[in-house]
Amino acid sequence: MDIILLERIEKLGGIGDVVSVKDGYARNFLLPQKKALRANDNNKKVFEANRERLETENAARRGEAEKAGEKVAGAEIVLIRASSNSGQLYGSVNVRDVAAALAEQGHDVDKRQVVLGAPIKTLGLFDVTIALHPEVRVTVKVNVARSEDEAELQSQGVDVMARMYEEEREESEGFTEAYDPNRELGELPSDEDEAEEAAQ
Repeated sequence: MDIILLERIEKLGGIGDVVSVKDGYARNFLLPQKKALRANDNNKKVFEANRERLETENAARRGEAEKAGEKVAGAEIVLIRASSNSGQLYGSVNVRDVAAALAEQGHDVDKRQVVLGAPIKTLGLFDVTIALHPEVRVTVKVNVARSEDEAELQSQGVDVMARMYEEEREESEGFTEAYDPNRELGELPSDEDEAEEAAQ
């Protein structure tokens, strides 16, 4: 279906561009959201008559978004989540969690403005894009940790999981078991073997 864009849409075009999209995308998203008009002669005339007003409104919205973007840009939010020893979260962090955490800091961000390719499922620091306007995008840092202390370490650049593995490895190096190459698998050492090892 050919449509006329009423605002800039990433990977499609800018205001006034006539583009061809799949029928479902146009009918289910672009047309109901008033982001586009069907590209026919009547709509082209209507668009040209209103082009100046649409461009002025878009510039005003972009200006507001840029001001809001200055406040939000570079914000860091900390989300405390339970995880396994491998760093996998029990559950995940989604756009609603990010929007709620930003709202707690006083930023007016809707969950639809949070661009998250896939839910976050591990501990760590993540850059998340906030699309305040089709032409205004800012990045915030999302720090997913098991505790406030871990979040602080991660924000200083410490890899918490690597540090935990290192500590576990050092602890396990202190424990060694005597090796007997003649013993069958599953066979427990006899009392005589243990007495010989103790004598050595």
